[in-house]
Amino acid sequence: MMKDLFTNYTNALRPVEDTDHIINVTLQVTLSQIIDMDERNQILTTYLWVRQVWMDAFLTWKKEDYDGLDTIRIPSSYVWRPDIVLYNSADDEFSSSMETNVVLRNDGQVMWDQPAITKSSCSVDVAFFPFDLQQCNLTFGSWTHNGNQMDLFNALDSADLADFVPNVEWEVLGMPAKKNVIVYGCCSEPYPDITFSLHLKRRASFYIFNLLIPCMMISFLAPLGFYLPADSGEKVSLGVTVLLALTVFQLLVAESMPPSESVPLIGKYYIATMTMVTASTALTIFIMNIHHCGGEARPVPEWAERFILKYLARICFVYEVGENCLGGARKEPLSQEGSDSPSANGGSTKGANWDVNGKAWGGKVEVEPLKMGWGNRREILVKCLCQHQELGKNVEYIANSYQDQRAAQLRIGEWRKVAKVMDRFFMWLFFIMAFFMSILILGKSV
Repeated sequence: MMKDLFTNYTNALRPVEDTDHIINVTLQVTLSQIIDMDERNQILTTYLWVRQVWMDAFLTWKKEDYDGLDTIRIPSSYVWRPDIVLYNSADDEFSSSMETNVVLRNDGQVMWDQPAITKSSCSVDVAFFPFDLQQCNLTFGSWTHNGNQMDLFNALDSADLADFVPNVEWEVLGMPAKKNVIVYGCCSEPYPDITFSLHLKRRASFYIFNLLIPCMMISFLAPLGFYLPADSGEKVSLGVTVLLALTVFQLLVAESMPPSESVPLIGKYYIATMTMVTASTALTIFIMNIHHCGGEARPVPEWAERFILKYLARICFVYEVGENCLGGARKEPLSQEGSDSPSANGGSTKGANWDVNGKAWGGKVEVEPLKMGWGNRREILVKCLCQHQELGKNVEYIANSYQDQRAAQLRIGEWRKVAKVMDRFFMWLFFIMAFFMSILILGKSV
């Protein structure tokens, strides 16, 4: 039978009785597996089963002549095969197909099932990574035969997905097929092709748990830097540490993404979070400068006292510290207790006696009229009055110093209260910003 079929048969020519006839090839593709999607190099690797069916006018026989044999299987190299290739192939060797047998029927129908591992170029759009949808086209067509010699038809409206092995990263939404007839610039004849559009949706769970949630947790640490006490010395260190951690995550994302002008969604989230952390660190430095205002600083301005210490403090629930500073820096009258004047001990100098050195003592001075004249007594009295005036000046200096120190402490307390209110305000503000940014990016996964 083989000798009868292949006598005067050549597999180098189209198997048509008239060279003006068009040979029709029916193409069917079955997607078996998505092996790899290389976003950085934009290459899709798939495992396909490609079925091609055509009519060979020279390979027919009557089954009655061969004991009712209507089908045979022979090596595909024995018969003419259409030169259908993957137009957008990215394979280095162009030999990913496998040489298999063809099924030959007695009416001349040839069916060739060919498994192939294909590498096709795919334009990857990472604008919404990791919640992105991708469309990769696989275009099949004849390399040398134009539409006047060979025509292509779809066996189905889409690729067969019945035997598809699920992929851990990509979910297949569909693979519709479409026939195109294109006239290229090099030739005037039309060239038909069949394009299978593979629609993919990324499974984002891996990236949510390994890239997004850690970033969110780190970003929520940035507002807590405002809650740290200013005297702890770790406020700026916390902001810098958070910024470095976000930079590491940003580098991990950048390594897997193709270098393009389209910034992925997660990259925009990282940049926004890093900007927020940088702003919080700069504001922390500014607030710490306010907190450490010394006694030589000028009093809190009236507008700041009214807006920050009264209204903003209530909004931010700051009540426990600095309430005695709300009235501003006032000078309180100096208490008479604790002064160094002779009347500080609750007594009076009335009736007290002074010695020759100007010191008072409890007894009375017994001056013998005969030994101390009026001139001597006058000299002692003048000396005592001079010592008393000098002592009064010293007491007044101490009182003024105490009042100045008290006013400086009041100013320091007011500025620290301003710093604390600003800390609380920016803490809540950045918490709200981080929360809304997290909600926006997670909303893309729904």
